[in-house]
Amino acid sequence: MTEGVAGAGVRRLPRVRGFAEWPVEGSPKQEGKALRDLIPRGTHAALDLDDARPDAVAAIEESHRGRIPELTPIRAGRMAATPFAFLRGSAGLMAYDLARTPMTRIRAQICGDAHAANFGLYGDARGGLVIDLNDFDETVSGPWEWDLKRLAASLVLAGREAGADEDCCRKAAYDATGAYRRTMRLLAKLPVLDAWNAIADEELVSHTDAHDLLGTLERVSEKARANTSGRFAAKATEETAEGGRRFVDAAPVLRRVDDEEAAAVAVALEEYVGTISEDRLPLLARHAVHDVAFRIVGTGSVGTRSYVVLLLDHRGEPLVLQVKEARPSALVPHLLTAGFEAPAVEHEGRRVVLGQKRMQVVSDILLGWTSVDGRPYQVRQFRNRKGSVDPAALAADQIDDYGRMTGALLARAHSHSADPRLIAGYCGKNDELDEAIADFAVAYADRTEADHADLVAAVRAGRVAAEMGV
Repeated sequence: MTEGVAGAGVRRLPRVRGFAEWPVEGSPKQEGKALRDLIPRGTHAALDLDDARPDAVAAIEESHRGRIPELTPIRAGRMAATPFAFLRGSAGLMAYDLARTPMTRIRAQICGDAHAANFGLYGDARGGLVIDLNDFDETVSGPWEWDLKRLAASLVLAGREAGADEDCCRKAAYDATGAYRRTMRLLAKLPVLDAWNAIADEELVSHTDAHDLLGTLERVSEKARANTSGRFAAKATEETAEGGRRFVDAAPVLRRVDDEEAAAVAVALEEYVGTISEDRLPLLARHAVHDVAFRIVGTGSVGTRSYVVLLLDHRGEPLVLQVKEARPSALVPHLLTAGFEAPAVEHEGRRVVLGQKRMQVVSDILLGWTSVDGRPYQVRQFRNRKGSVDPAALAADQIDDYGRMTGALLARAHSHSADPRLIAGYCGKNDELDEAIADFAVAYADRTEADHADLVAAVRAGRVAAEMGV
């Protein structure tokens, strides 16, 4: 027998930083249950708007600070289109309100803008389609309730826009919360590795009983598979005399930039290359940078700086990257108001990328970050087989299915950074939380409709410049 080998007793190893302790002490589930005494689940119905709340128009004007001035009328016009569109562009205003609502103070990596239109399909590295949260501009470590309440309120607004009655709209918010709660309970019972990868996309419809959505998801999937760099480049570029390709103007959404601006973006890709995994470098090294253009992005991001970069391989096949300005999360000042520590941010693009990777099961293999002229940017694939369900266009009998599906996805995303046993212990088995957040969602949808009406009135009065229909 080899000398020095321990016998049948337990080997005593030193504590290893970054790993859990053994034996396990305490019960996260019981800790979560105990929080119900401090923050009863029924209190989440509360929406107490104080007198210091900024009016909607002032909040929008403040959110335009630092954006490209000539583009802010497009943003205002998009937000003025509907109350749901207003909510999509007002994450900061809602964070102000959420900072004054009950919180368990359990922190998770949150999306920060988890409204119903920020879930969708995108391609994985093997050509398959994944469904998950897909917008992380506001991501930060914060209260899990903020994401869930924003999702619930957005479902009520989307349902109203789709023409669903009030019972259907409230049920969508109720079902989203119920799906979140049940999914968190499921994840809490699984081995950690199984929970991390749980609820594969092929199981999602069955898990959430969202069978009425199947036809819609199939149509969205079919469109997503065709939504590629190649298809975008075929429409947005033209061949050059040298055999390459370049972007063509398509105002106001896409415009060519001058040589100096294009060169600044191209040179910034060198920093970006250093932020992605080394095994991806040969992929990029087989593509040449051909052109850069400025492209306007979605409602909340209009007015920020965003570029598309055209890469071509040796056969002339395109790969398009998006280089998008990363502004500080709109939630940060409101987290401070709520008593949370300010997160340390090394680079805003890095914050977005790492937050996305912490929440998604599968992320874009080319996610990275860089700086252009001193401003932080995130970099990702553009048109990576992306597809989305328009919740405001769903039939009345589908909005609650969509709520259950997105609620389950949100729970899975939060469970990667917060212990699901802790949140599940708080949420419990009954529907007390579901009822409370559904009540909050209806009340906040009413508030958003009033905020939207104020913006529309300001546009009509000429106080706010807006370009409609862009």
